Amino acid sequence: MNTTRQTVMITGAAGHLGRAVAARFRAQGAQLVLVGRDAAGLQRTFGEDGDTLLVAADLLDADQVAAGTAQAVVQFGRIHALCHLAGGFRMGESVHLTSAETWRFMMDVNARCLLNVAHAVVPHMIAQGDGKIVTVGAAAAGKGAAHMGAYGASKSALLRLTEAMSAELRHKGINVNCVLPSIIDTADNRAAMPDADPARWVAPEALAEVIAFLASDGARAIHGASVPVTGLV
Repeated sequence: MNTTRQTVMITGAAGHLGRAVAARFRAQGAQLVLVGRDAAGLQRTFGEDGDTLLVAADLLDADQVAAGTAQAVVQFGRIHALCHLAGGFRMGESVHLTSAETWRFMMDVNARCLLNVAHAVVPHMIAQGDGKIVTVGAAAAGKGAAHMGAYGASKSALLRLTEAMSAELRHKGINVNCVLPSIIDTADNRAAMPDADPARWVAPEALAEVIAFLASDGARAIHGASVPVTGLV
């Protein structure tokens, strides 16, 4: 579990899960590359020091992602682990009423972003001969649910991309795995579901522990796994 002096790149770093994952790796002494869309928000949340690089980038812009990745490699020499946490959620439309805008948004934020990040980061890991990649899917990716067709399809696409990368990269010394959380205990989810019991949900810190393990040498024999992290749901 020791990631001391390793460099860990985290997308979606300013979100609830991103902050928990960053805190986990920071406590273990890792150098952090924290990626988010809002430079000011990253600065407010994390500050910056010699062991932390803040990268403001739109993950839908491949050039911005490539530039941020190159900056990280210049500053830290390599990227040992990528934790791709960025994603989005939208529900409410039946499949036959799903708008083109909803479909594009879900596929962009949950699948195309991963493609852009992979394009930027994977060649560096291949060149260095090792690396760990952890993506965040969703328990909902395993089965279609009413009014969640676009979301479930987009997270399923992310999962298939993760599995494909694992098959392509495992013989190059790169582990690629995915976590599948249920509802994450955040202030936003508590506000949206005031009658639910958040004690049954997954705490961001608990999910961060699983992600940190999959990004560690302790997970060196794990390839292409989809790990359910569902709390008591």
